[in-house]
This record gives sequence, structure tokens and C-alpha cells, in this order.
Amino acid sequence: MRALVDVSHETGRQVGVLVHRSGAVDTVVVGDASRLMLPDIGRLRAAQGRFRGLRLVHTHVRGEALTKDDFVDLVRLRLDLVCAIHMAPNGEPRGVSYAYNVPTNGDGDALPYREIAMLPLSQQKVHVGELMAGLEAEFAKRSKSREVRAKDGRAILVHVASTKNGERKKSDLVREAEASMRELRELSRTAGVEVTDSIVQIRDAFDAKYVMGKGKLDEVILRAIDKDAEVLVFDQNLSPAQAAAVAKVSDLKVIDRTQLILDIFAQRAEGRDGKLQVELAQLKYSLPRLAQKDDALSRLTGGIGGRGPGETTLEVGKRRAKERVTHLENELEKLERRREERRKKRARIPIPTVAVVGYTNAGKSTLLNTLTGSNVLAEDKLFATLDTRSRVLRVGWAGWGEREVVVTDTVGFIRNLPKDLFAAFRATFEEAADADLLLHVVDASDPGRDDHVRTTEALLAELELEDIPRIVVWNKIDALEPFERKVLERTHPDAVHLSATDRESTRGLL
Repeated sequence: MRALVDVSHETGRQVGVLVHRSGAVDTVVVGDASRLMLPDIGRLRAAQGRFRGLRLVHTHVRGEALTKDDFVDLVRLRLDLVCAIHMAPNGEPRGVSYAYNVPTNGDGDALPYREIAMLPLSQQKVHVGELMAGLEAEFAKRSKSREVRAKDGRAILVHVASTKNGERKKSDLVREAEASMRELRELSRTAGVEVTDSIVQIRDAFDAKYVMGKGKLDEVILRAIDKDAEVLVFDQNLSPAQAAAVAKVSDLKVIDRTQLILDIFAQRAEGRDGKLQVELAQLKYSLPRLAQKDDALSRLTGGIGGRGPGETTLEVGKRRAKERVTHLENELEKLERRREERRKKRARIPIPTVAVVGYTNAGKSTLLNTLTGSNVLAEDKLFATLDTRSRVLRVGWAGWGEREVVVTDTVGFIRNLPKDLFAAFRATFEEAADADLLLHVVDASDPGRDDHVRTTEALLAELELEDIPRIVVWNKIDALEPFERKVLERTHPDAVHLSATDRESTRGLL
């Protein structure tokens, strides 16, 4: 302590040491007058056990208390303890204060650390070894009792919105954020992630490096460690540099909305078309992010063909990815031509076709099953169906012109559908382009149903399908209160109102 204080007084800088539990000094760190920049001491998740076995002891030149940076380092790096030596103006040590991690119940209300305010040196009685032994036993007991239900870990959802320096109202952004976060929570559940918390920040402008503010990011890091979350899911699309910067600071896995949707599609694609389309979209998404993956990708390849200027591993990876993209595009073109031939054959037979379109999880597959008596996969999840399914339906009554129609289920729409994914699945929507009639299915029980209608209509316009005759079907009306149902029927008198699980309610549609 005397050595640290002397150097700190002479230089006017904070000076600290990382001390191992054995008592040996592991690293000496010199900062500026207000903070230290700790060296890279390994990834957070690589630490053995709950704690890293290192404690930070450092000087505070101005005699200030422990700072937010100290607490973030303590929690994020799993340090045993952070201790500040408070200095008097003449360079003498006035006392020490310290903080250490403590277990919480994960509700976000309690701080994940305990701070001991400054006391004179003579009054300090702490035994670090005994303290850490007790804390590790308590954390181990909590860890065993915590049940992890999700297969892909625990996540915190993050939504950052910008007022664009006052151009947009904060109240409108908050309302949009609530609807968007509900959808993101459903997407995460579908992907197999357990959502432990959600954080919304409204800013004048997005931070170019971290999207959110640095202080807010520190808060997210503390919350993630408190709730034992290992994934941050952003509700907006991040640039490769932003994702890498947040991941480096937080030491958490960072994914954005596009990546989450791509992962769901990858899990659920069954047919050859769907698998190729998803792989193509994933490759196009990943190409600009390859450089952010790992420093090892910058090493030169060796051996024959690798001498001279050579080609870096990163360049090899990019070239192979581009070759794969070209191959997939060629394969999809072949499949598209085959679908075109099949459609031409169907066109020779005068059977009307009906395409079921709408927002994801509106009940399209369930409606197809109820109408046709088929057993297409239908789940209460987003994007349960990715491959088109066609079934034959008999409409009308015997002696009154009974006839057959082909009903086709399509991929559900969603707000901000990734453009690469939309382009890859564009060929799938060709089934709807040849339809004689569109059934636009809407989930009447969803709070964001009006936004869903607008999104679907915009995508239909982009696909140039707005001129095809359309019947709007308000589904899941059994989930509405009687008054809400009457209001819906009065405001949308030209639509059909039904419950796709109740065959009797579909008579009006037939």
C-alpha cells in the first residue's frame, strides 16, 4: 500500500495491482487521474468457478469513493474484490473501501455487489480468503437450484430507439417499443431462448459504436451477470462493427433481429427449397461479418501455393462463401424453373387456386387444416411453417355447383423481414402470384393486429399481388370479449370472422 500511494502521489495517476489469492502480484496497472484501464485477463466465461481468483487494489488520487467503473469491472470480470485506497492531499493513505459480489434473487432490484464504505486502516478486519470461501459456497448452492429450461440459454432483450433529435415524440417511440418487444419476445421463445429481462432506451441519436449509451451498456452488463444471461438480443439490426464492439465490452453473445429470424428459419426449414433459401440468406448476412469473427482469420496460409503475398485465411473464407452463394443461387434458379413447369401443368386444368397469406402466427396453417381436413404442422409459434403446402378443398353443396379448389399455405410475413431472406423466399411467394384468390388471415386477438395488417399489405404490394381478389379473415375471435367482437364486426363488415379451430365457424368463409 505504501508503494502504491507513493507512486500515485508522485505521478498524479491511479495505480493498481491485480493480486492473486496466493498473495502474489499478478499485474501492475497505471491509469490516469480518474480511472484505470485493466488489461485483457481472459474471457469472462473462461474463468473457473464463480470467481476469477484475482482482486484489484488501486489508489484513488482525489480520495473519491468507488466508481461505477470499479463496480462494472468487479461484476463483469468476476473479480474476488475491488479495493480503493483513499489518499489525502499530502499523499498519505486515509483509509480503504472495497466491494465484492453477492448472490441475488435475479429480480433486478437488488445490486449484485456489496459496498463497504471507507474506514480507517486500523478498523479494517476483513479476511479475503474466508470471505471468498463463503461466497463461492453460496453461489454454488444458488447455481444448482437454478433450473435452465431453454435449450439455447438465457437472454436479455434490448431495444434502442432514437427521437432523431426531437423529430419524433418519445410517447410514440415508447408505444412502438412495447409492441416490438412483444414480438421479439415471441421470436426468442420460438428460437429456444429463455428471456430473463428486457431493456428499452430512448435516445436523441444512436451511439455510433455501441448503439446504446456506454452507461446503459454497463447497466446491461451488470443485469446480465445478475440474471446469469449469456446472450444479448437487439431488436434492431446491428452493423458488424457495432456487434463486435458490444460483444467485446460485454463478453456476451450478441445477436440482432435479423440473425434471430435467420436462426428460426434454419431450425424450421424442412423442404429442399426452404433449406437452400435459408442457407443463402445466412451466407449473405455473414459475409460482411467474417472479418469480425476471430483474429486468427488474418493469419497467412502456408505451404505450396501460400508463398509470396499469399492469401489470408480470411480471404479464403470469403472466397469460398461467395462461391457457395453463387452455387445456391444457381440451385434455386433450377428449382424455380421446375415450379414454373408445375404451375403451367396445373394451369391446363381449370381448378381455381386460393393462397392463404398473412402475418406469422395468425393461424394460416390451422385454417388450412380445418378447411381441408389435413394435418399440416400448426403450432403457437412464429414461423411454424416455412414450406408451402397445397391441399384440395371441396366447396359448394351437392346439386348446387360443388367444385374443387386448391388451397395453398404460404410463409408468414413479419415486420422488417430481413431483405436477404425476403429475396431468398421471393420465389416461394410465386405460388400466391398465380392464385385466383387471396385469404388474408389476421389474428384478431393480437394487440398489434392493425400493424400486422399494414405490414402484410405493404409486402403484398411489394410482391405486386395487390390486384388479386382478396378476402380478409379475422381469426381467433373466440379469444375476444363479446364487446370487442361486436366492435370488430361493426368496423370490418366486409371481412369474415371465425375461429380456425372451430369448423362450424368457417361456414361463412366457405
